[in-house]
Amino acid sequence: MSRIWRPISGVVFAAGLLSTACSGGDGGGGADDASPARGGSGSSQVLVENCVGEKITFKAPPGKIVTSNAAGLEILLRLGAGPKVIGTGFPPAKGALPADLADQAAKVPVLGRTVIPKEKLLGSGADAYIETFRPTRGAHVGPRPEEFKAAGIQVVQLRSTACAAEQSGPRKDLSAVTEDIERMGTLTGTSERAREIVAGMQKTLNTVGERVAAVPEGQRPTYFVFDFDAGSKEPTAVCGKQVANAVITLAGARNIFRDCDADYMKTGWEDIVDKNPDWIQLAVRNRGSEKADDKAFDEAERFLKSFPATRGLTAVKEDKFLRIRSERTTTPGVANAETVERIARTLYPDKFEDVR
Repeated sequence: MSRIWRPISGVVFAAGLLSTACSGGDGGGGADDASPARGGSGSSQVLVENCVGEKITFKAPPGKIVTSNAAGLEILLRLGAGPKVIGTGFPPAKGALPADLADQAAKVPVLGRTVIPKEKLLGSGADAYIETFRPTRGAHVGPRPEEFKAAGIQVVQLRSTACAAEQSGPRKDLSAVTEDIERMGTLTGTSERAREIVAGMQKTLNTVGERVAAVPEGQRPTYFVFDFDAGSKEPTAVCGKQVANAVITLAGARNIFRDCDADYMKTGWEDIVDKNPDWIQLAVRNRGSEKADDKAFDEAERFLKSFPATRGLTAVKEDKFLRIRSERTTTPGVANAETVERIARTLYPDKFEDVR
């Protein structure tokens, strides 16, 4: 394996093209990840901790928020904080959200179909910028810290993805994702709704956990996320530090790249052949319609069945494919828990016969 890399289309995108993770916010110490500041009576200050211990202070919950992509936007919409969102980049494609959320998302101004242009972001009037992925070190395509500060914008990161590189060992649960949801709830004054969302996710995860717990680790099927949009010439390994590893693990499977000490890395087909996965997820970005999605899934499957290096894989020969969009697995949100259940139901159908 070699360099760290992130897919570039849809919601999962090249971190090097994003704005810098650091903000010009005031520092704070000794606070929780997102909590009211310990100030005088009636204080409405909020402290938020980003990656590498960076603390951001808001004098009051931000009323104007821009999101870097659809992941952050969806979380805020589910929290009921949609009216606070004044712009987004990488907007959700048609069909990516439930109808009620899609209607709300359609009202959010699109500042960039992909990465938001620097001038639009700085001139947006936002108080906060929610960043899903941190840029690679040394990349400054977006605003620099001093430019964010001059514009009065503070950057808040979704730590489950932005801080993946700092975590120790593989990700085995969705605690970082649920913490992100709770942090966004604290930030936007919707903590009660955040707790409801997290409780719903945990209920789903508990149901799956009860059914797969008895399966010994060594007997759990191996699983490969084939990120078709990331390129087939030099495939991408979705590694242990990525949210997807937690999704796969909780579903009762073993990510073939769980020991890869990164979130993503480029690898070679020979490595995948050596690992010979039992199941393969055909991961494609939302194309905007069910028909277009199906076409992309078909293309990914045809590639694996025709490519000399992969047509002999166990999963390919036995048609053990799961058609699940990339966003539901690799970016933080409620869909992660739903995907855990979907994978588990596919791998262990007999364990879910009594559950609708």
